[in-house]
Amino acid sequence: MSDVLTLSTDVLVIGGGPAATWAAINARDAGAEVIIADKGYCGASGTTAPAGTGVWYVVPDPEKRAAAKASREALGGHLADHAWMDRVLDKTYANMHRLGTEGRYPFPIDEHTGEPVRTGVQGPEYMRRMRAWVRRRGVRILDHSPVLELLTDSEGAVRGAAGHQRQTGRDFRVSAGAVVVATGGCAFLSKALGSNVDTGDGALMAAEVGASFSGMEFANAYAIVPKGSTVTKTAYYGYATFFHADGRIVEGAGSTKGRSVIARTLLQEKVYAQLDRADERVAAQMRRGQPNFFLQFDRRGINPFTDRFEVDLLAEGTVRGTGGIDIVDDDCWTGVPGLYAAGDAATRERICGGFTGGGSHNSAWAMSSGSFAGSAAARAAREAGGASPLDRLTGAGTVGLGTARSGITPDELVVGAQHELIPFEKNYLRHGDRMAPALNALDSLWAEVSGPAYGARTPAGRVRAREAAAITAVGRWIYRSALARTESRGMSKRADHPELDPALGDHVRTGGLTDVWVAAPGSAARWANQPVPRLADRVPA
Repeated sequence: MSDVLTLSTDVLVIGGGPAATWAAINARDAGAEVIIADKGYCGASGTTAPAGTGVWYVVPDPEKRAAAKASREALGGHLADHAWMDRVLDKTYANMHRLGTEGRYPFPIDEHTGEPVRTGVQGPEYMRRMRAWVRRRGVRILDHSPVLELLTDSEGAVRGAAGHQRQTGRDFRVSAGAVVVATGGCAFLSKALGSNVDTGDGALMAAEVGASFSGMEFANAYAIVPKGSTVTKTAYYGYATFFHADGRIVEGAGSTKGRSVIARTLLQEKVYAQLDRADERVAAQMRRGQPNFFLQFDRRGINPFTDRFEVDLLAEGTVRGTGGIDIVDDDCWTGVPGLYAAGDAATRERICGGFTGGGSHNSAWAMSSGSFAGSAAARAAREAGGASPLDRLTGAGTVGLGTARSGITPDELVVGAQHELIPFEKNYLRHGDRMAPALNALDSLWAEVSGPAYGARTPAGRVRAREAAAITAVGRWIYRSALARTESRGMSKRADHPELDPALGDHVRTGGLTDVWVAAPGSAARWANQPVPRLADRVPA
């Protein structure tokens, strides 16, 4: 192995998708030096890069803005914040204009108005342009450089990170004045397109320094996909009819409110779909908007508008859910000194409440929260006097970094965690009698890996060990939060608590690793006693 690469910067951004690149640009706007460390190749990895997506872009017209906010109110269980919605709509509007000018993104032109159409982007071109933009701004990019742990100073403030560069075969350590975690969500390695880098790494690292989480019960997103496929584009199934194998229509099945009907049917038999509700004009628009969605059909000689094809549900976890690292102010601060969160790594409840933001809201959140976090991190770095010397920083990693491996392997841990998190009869069709055993199994898995013996002897093994531990940790926060919300609200529908409970109209917060804690609605006094868990007191009493 080569010598360790050591670097210093004002702001370190962990991740390489839209939230990370917007954070880097806004930190540079504030005069900070910036380094991006991405597990993959910045601009080509993650769930945005391979797909087309809508963007929650609404012109600043009061009536249109009011309608845009109202459209999510009931779906999200009345948990969204209108002030946050306003901020994100304003920032998204401004950013989409910046993307066209400074980012040089080629928006299509409306043939009737002659104006650019800014309500969506093509992921490959969008992220290619974002990479080029951050490089023009002087941001240093460390590709194929998964971060393994955060670095903290003697007072518990986050001042950098350490990881491994896959292609050079050397470890790296970066000291920074502040850090933005924009590592995406956690899809449990379900193989959803672009999500293999989304294993909850940022959540694990944040928890290790005392950050907490909000809305983790809303992490049970499942996408409709052709059987055996990884391409998720559930919005297109709004034009589908769903069938039993004998040709009968599956009554009540649909892409939004009827997805649970599909799930229950799949437990008993195969389900087929046909996009037979799209006319020729809509079909042409769909092909232009998401070409890779149709490649899977074209290669198999299927016309999805006239032919029926078998479908399945693919887990997307917190990537399409809304839960994530809690943010405690308008700057996307985590409450831990020096640490900010953005994109799918952070909770999206502020604008979505308890229902998935799909592509459009998540895209708007990524560019907006990234902007807020990047600007704030630059200010924090300036106030901290820049980066600290590396020899004064300590690794905060607590699990999976050992070299003496014994007991369960990382791959075995992944399989064990997936067994509890991916089956939709456990995580989607929820009932306390099924979630509690799943949580117990995840707790048992965590007990096996939380000691110093769990790890790997190779750098690649350490990366896998941390991913496996992160997936398991995320699963424990999901089920504890879901069990604490004893009602059906937003995405979290419980068969044993089918009604909405007005007394539970607040956020569920959780955190901790070995000892996971939960602060549910109705336990405000407990939360008030521990408003922000810190490094020195990671588990509230």
